[in-house]
Amino acid sequence: MKFLFCILMLNVMVSFGQSNPKNFFVLSGPAKKWVLLHPLKAKKALRISLEAKRISDSIQKTNLLDGDGSGGKVDAFRHAFWMARLHQELGKSAARSLGKAHEKENYITFKENKLEDGVAPDEISSKMDLWNNEQGLKLINKGSKIPKSGLIFRVINAIKTGKMKIIKKDEKGNFLTCDGAKIAPKELIGKWKNNKCLVASN
Repeated sequence: MKFLFCILMLNVMVSFGQSNPKNFFVLSGPAKKWVLLHPLKAKKALRISLEAKRISDSIQKTNLLDGDGSGGKVDAFRHAFWMARLHQELGKSAARSLGKAHEKENYITFKENKLEDGVAPDEISSKMDLWNNEQGLKLINKGSKIPKSGLIFRVINAIKTGKMKIIKKDEKGNFLTCDGAKIAPKELIGKWKNNKCLVASN
């Protein structure tokens, strides 16, 4: 049994293109579980994840969307494009389960009082991500030959037609309730549940 586990770990390391097993053990529990369940897909998943971040960062610097990578349209793009590309190359089930593992990881990050991309994770952000993940999965099929540029256009179009969700903010970037009241930053500290509001992306 121990030998089989070592072989599995070797496959995981090769999949991630890493020779140092310590790199695996720094992953969160949900991420480790996903890798162990999908050892042959882990390398592609890592490549696609880095690709989605790189493309999102590039779009954030343009005027295609709102430039908001934390709760805004760029955030929605990152998740939807990530899921679409994972679906295209790995299949819907593996893609969806990786997205759910990431959200479980965010809850762990919250419990440890850490930040995700410079912002404290919370329930509304997780709901937003899961919604946008599902919309991304709908935009393509496994094995589709649509080029990345075409997929980028599909995701942006879905955002502009209101199929994605974003968190309601004012023009200064302050979070708002569904009634339009400004939420004081101190009201958000250390709270998984809060009064932030999800709205359509258009």
